[in-house]
Amino acid sequence: MTYVEGFVVAVPTANKEAYRKHAADAAPLFKEFGVARMVECWGDDVPDGKVNDFKGAVQAKDDETVVFSWFEYPDKATRDAANAKMMSDPRMAAMGGEMPFDAKRMIIGGFESIVDDRAEGSTGYADGYVVPVPDANKEAYRAMAEKASQVFRDYGATRVVEAWGDDVPDGTVTDYNRAAHKQDGETVVYSWVEWPDKATRTAGWEKMMKDERMQHDPNDQTFDGKRMIYGGFEPIVMA
Repeated sequence: MTYVEGFVVAVPTANKEAYRKHAADAAPLFKEFGVARMVECWGDDVPDGKVNDFKGAVQAKDDETVVFSWFEYPDKATRDAANAKMMSDPRMAAMGGEMPFDAKRMIIGGFESIVDDRAEGSTGYADGYVVPVPDANKEAYRAMAEKASQVFRDYGATRVVEAWGDDVPDGTVTDYNRAAHKQDGETVVYSWVEWPDKATRTAGWEKMMKDERMQHDPNDQTFDGKRMIYGGFEPIVMA
């Protein structure tokens, strides 16, 4: 199944176009290295959380916007080979000196998809999630995510991806583990839901909140929902 390289970064809001251009210009190079699909999404509906949230994950400042983005590879071997090429290609070094954001606060990790369901339609909006899940509950989480995926797609979503942490390193300033308040015996999951547009997403969520299939069992301990990070994002680059 799809192997995902997931990124979250804070970008100065004033640099939106510079960031979009930087990512768009880099896309052909990433595709050359083996990236099957690249998506960059600009924060649109990114709420503050009680325990943690996307803004805190990347220490976003008041004048910054959170970007949620990912690379898709056919498998981990292709991703590993691509990263090796990126590390040695002088074009990447040149690109690294021109980034319109603070790379030290970018969080990055490799994730193996455990759910990847698709429906008809294009992508015009995305819900992004990061959540810590007990390792012992991996299968229970996957089964739960598959059921939720069907509901999402019933109400207009075009794709649902759930990816289990595989290569999620600790960072110097921040990282996925700190962002999700990961505890011993847990793994970080990176996931997203694609919608054709924001209106469909909004209407879909209204319907899902009333759907009995989405009603939460208070005794369900599959994961700690209080530590789930989530937000809505508008794609600005898709390649």
